[in-house]
Amino acid sequence: MDHLHAALLGILQGLTEFLPISSSGHLVLAPLMMGWKDQSLAFDVAVHFGTFLAVALYFRRDLGPIISGGFRSLYHRPEGGRESDPDMRMAWGLLVATIPAGVLGLLLQNVLELEFDAPSLVAGNLIIFGLLMWWADASLRGDRKEGELRWGEFFLIGCAQALALFPGTSRSGITMTAAMALGLSRTAAARLSFLMALPVILLAFIYELTVLILTPGAEDWGAIVVGSGAAFVTGLGCIHFLLKLLERIGFLPFVIYRVVLGSVILVMFV
Repeated sequence: MDHLHAALLGILQGLTEFLPISSSGHLVLAPLMMGWKDQSLAFDVAVHFGTFLAVALYFRRDLGPIISGGFRSLYHRPEGGRESDPDMRMAWGLLVATIPAGVLGLLLQNVLELEFDAPSLVAGNLIIFGLLMWWADASLRGDRKEGELRWGEFFLIGCAQALALFPGTSRSGITMTAAMALGLSRTAAARLSFLMALPVILLAFIYELTVLILTPGAEDWGAIVVGSGAAFVTGLGCIHFLLKLLERIGFLPFVIYRVVLGSVILVMFV
């Protein structure tokens, strides 16, 4: 893999991981449309690590209290329970929201890799879940904050996140959709989606790294560094851009993009 190819894939990962347009769908389609070979497992590990660092750096001020609250809850229970402490509630809420995707990913891993990357499925998911996102934004969105969610609501958003295992759905898109359906504002839904990305990306990184260690091979470390760096820089800029502009632009531009891209895929590949 040459360095330009690596940089383009890193940029694609950094953009699509956080914009509600499906990173897995784009990474399935890019090789088909550009005639590229599939990237190596080591490269996948690297770009996931790049996007993980982007979220961790951007939300570093939020993460300290959340992590501290999680550890504090192990030996101290507030008078009103964990839900009475915002940091404890968010720490445990993020854990609860991660469980469905983790369990489903382990159960269906081989099936997902073999059966669910067809262009027609990617196109259908882009269109259907894009329209669902538009409906939630237009009809159900409220002004709740992410810290106001209850355990059951965290779990429901986690179940929605599990659907992103199917390419074309978009992890960020489906979690923002579910959050707005529960009355969160656009910005709160986006912030929650980004925070929920941390444990999911970390789990994917650990799994892929474990497989890589068990099946070592010759790797192009230059391309890996370029791809990881591109994913990190692009992801960081993407988070900042989306949070600043989401209240003004809404989700409609992303919905239009998803519907147009899905339609083009259906025409070209189906």
